[in-house]
Amino acid sequence: MDKKISADEETPVLAPFEQKAPSWVMPSVRILIAGTDMVLAFLSLSIAFGLREGSRWIDTGSLAFSREFLPYASIALLAMPLRAGACWYHSLYSLSGAFSYISEFLKVQKATLTGSLLLIAATFLFRGGFEFRDFSYSRGVFLIDFAIAAGAYSVFHLGLRMFQSFFRRRGLNLKPTLIVGTNKEAERTVEELLKRPELGFRIAGVISTQKGGEVHVIDSGADRSFHRARVIGGLEDLPQLIRELRIEEVIITDDKIPEEFLFETMLTGGRHGKVEFRFAPSLFNSIPQKTNVDQIGVLPVVTLFREPFSESGRLVKRVLDIVVAMISIIALAPLWLLSAIMIKLDSPGPILFRQERVGMDGRIFECLKFRTMRTGSDDSIHRESYQKHIKGGAGDAAGKRGKVADDPRITRVGAWLRRWSIDEIPQLFNVLKGDMSVVGPRPPIHYEVREYDVWHRKRLDIKPGITGLWQVSGRNNLMFEEMVRLDLYYIENWSVWLDLRIMLMTLPAVFRGEGEER
Repeated sequence: MDKKISADEETPVLAPFEQKAPSWVMPSVRILIAGTDMVLAFLSLSIAFGLREGSRWIDTGSLAFSREFLPYASIALLAMPLRAGACWYHSLYSLSGAFSYISEFLKVQKATLTGSLLLIAATFLFRGGFEFRDFSYSRGVFLIDFAIAAGAYSVFHLGLRMFQSFFRRRGLNLKPTLIVGTNKEAERTVEELLKRPELGFRIAGVISTQKGGEVHVIDSGADRSFHRARVIGGLEDLPQLIRELRIEEVIITDDKIPEEFLFETMLTGGRHGKVEFRFAPSLFNSIPQKTNVDQIGVLPVVTLFREPFSESGRLVKRVLDIVVAMISIIALAPLWLLSAIMIKLDSPGPILFRQERVGMDGRIFECLKFRTMRTGSDDSIHRESYQKHIKGGAGDAAGKRGKVADDPRITRVGAWLRRWSIDEIPQLFNVLKGDMSVVGPRPPIHYEVREYDVWHRKRLDIKPGITGLWQVSGRNNLMFEEMVRLDLYYIENWSVWLDLRIMLMTLPAVFRGEGEER
């Protein structure tokens, strides 16, 4: 039974959350922390050298590196960006939200080990440069360096967290947070966050969802409180309150919230507003596959990814895209030339077809393809076909992929280019430019997106791709909703290995002549 909401308790004033520190402070702090990590990396290897070799690493007379240390000097300098990069990869520079000292300690150890492995690999591959290619580096130096770095980074980063907790108890570095629900779970959440400000959350208000077991809306101007936190509105007010109060965290405790409403709120407010959504344990069964199980104090919660990929994941995917695109452009150069000649000889018009497509987050970009249609062709037949396709109409031309049967607009060479998917090769330049990825959902046309339901728009959470999971799982033979589900599965379960597997599976599909329709 939920506690009664009282209007007599003292409540905070409803106003946008304003940080007490200027906006440049936290970026500057992160840069300072990374700089300190780099200094520690250099000192760690230098001290390890002195302990192992019994020699000084610096000549006190000239204040330059000693002769004995010179082979290790370039390694020590290399250790600085490698260890800082490892710390970034393991999220040691993320200073918002809840943390625990145990998880922080484990992240430090992982970052230290990652940095040491990268340093050892670089050392024995490049031997410290041409000048020291025949020098034999001591493995003991690297073992001692790992031990020193592990200790130094643990003391430094755990000490930083202690300082962070000190400032949070004084109202700094807090994330404005909404609690959705007025049940027992909401009560526990409010009490925990108010009792422990060092967790990093400031409750901006509570969103009421319960009244006699039914979801309802409370006037957002109502002066009501819920365990020292003000009830500032109902479900219908949530998207607006997220924007107006500059909310960064939403903790959902009520399992009676309509799924469609929740999904739309997360899609529109969460992604573009940099808002994190967390779910209480009672909602564990209704969450997507790819989530983080975490804790806020003593409260177990599930954090949905604010973005489909982590920063490190996006970096890895981008590097993979650039490498694959550049190799493919060079390897397929003869096919480029042959296709261009055939297009010019077959029909008048440009070689490339340029069309506006909808990319990640709804951004419009110019998609490149080899021209496969006659110049000036009417696109109304394609619009009608896709409307039927998205609505799942009956018939092989209506419900599957929006393909136009016996399309009169396609040229003879165009039909051949489409059959073998050669028309999509110019999209490799879209990949290099950053508008597309090698693997991802198919880039839709703007009039297709206007026909989307809310959950279909989740396809736009990542960059569109030249190939994707649905292309290798059925190509032209999939219903639209099946295609969207495969796209969402890809987004939730992305990995480098999945991308590589899809790329390899695309080749047999292309060789079978199962080209896609634009």
